[in-house]
Amino acid sequence: MTLTTAPRQATVTRATLRRNFWRGVWRVLRRKPSRIAGVVIVALFAVMAVVGPMVYPDPLPRDDDALYAPPSLKHPFGTDFEGTDVLALVVTGTRYVLLTAVITAVITVAVGTAIGLFAGFRRGRWETVLMRLTDINLAIPGLPLLLVLTTVWKFESSWEMGLVLGLLGWGGIARAVRSQTLSLRERGFVEAARGLGLSTTHIIGRELLPSMAPYIAMNMLIAVTAAVYSQVGLFFLGVLPFESNNWGVMLNLAVFNGGALTTPAALPYLLAPLLAILLLTLGVVLIVDAMDEIFNPRLREE
Repeated sequence: MTLTTAPRQATVTRATLRRNFWRGVWRVLRRKPSRIAGVVIVALFAVMAVVGPMVYPDPLPRDDDALYAPPSLKHPFGTDFEGTDVLALVVTGTRYVLLTAVITAVITVAVGTAIGLFAGFRRGRWETVLMRLTDINLAIPGLPLLLVLTTVWKFESSWEMGLVLGLLGWGGIARAVRSQTLSLRERGFVEAARGLGLSTTHIIGRELLPSMAPYIAMNMLIAVTAAVYSQVGLFFLGVLPFESNNWGVMLNLAVFNGGALTTPAALPYLLAPLLAILLLTLGVVLIVDAMDEIFNPRLREE
């Protein structure tokens, strides 16, 4: 084998592995139609987050003669107490909710994984310091801290909300990844890499991280749903100022301003964001179910 053909064969091998991987993903999804439905649901919400504000530009039109109008072809979920189309509110509120959830999940998983991997592999003084930081993070009361922050910070942007939620939520993943790393660091392939004198960065990035990629990917999806619940709950409780439209604001206004718990006509205004949260959670759960089989050979059916 010549030096020029070796890189070419390596490239072909990687392309073949990628092709076989995606074929396996498609087989797993096709095995249960519910998993395809989960992908479609999450993709639909992603499209809503991107396209929604373009379809329903701000400010949304109001009809003073159609307060709490019943569901119809023009208003599939009716209107709210100001005559605004409820479907338009759900669609335009998706961007803030979904973007915040994704930012939170990325920060949570990135920080937690980095600290857990480094602490579990290096051990010693580094592990002690990083685990004490993790304990402090786990001990921080999230809701009281957010209450204090809202006095000086308006959280107008989803980036701000995602940053705070992400920095408050990485502790659990850091501990879980550290436990996984402690188990993997004694395996033969890691010992071989250390024996070859490879750097810590190389071993963590090229040997340990790929082995934990499935676990990390599933934790990221789970973190998305947790972030949705957190931000919607905070807006519903009125902890955060209503600077932007989202599902939590809709729930708060429906219950405390719109009388949705006592007025039957206002019920669609309450149910629409709840249905959106339920569908998004269902889609993520179905994808996690598929990922569990994709990355766990024991669960694959022959």
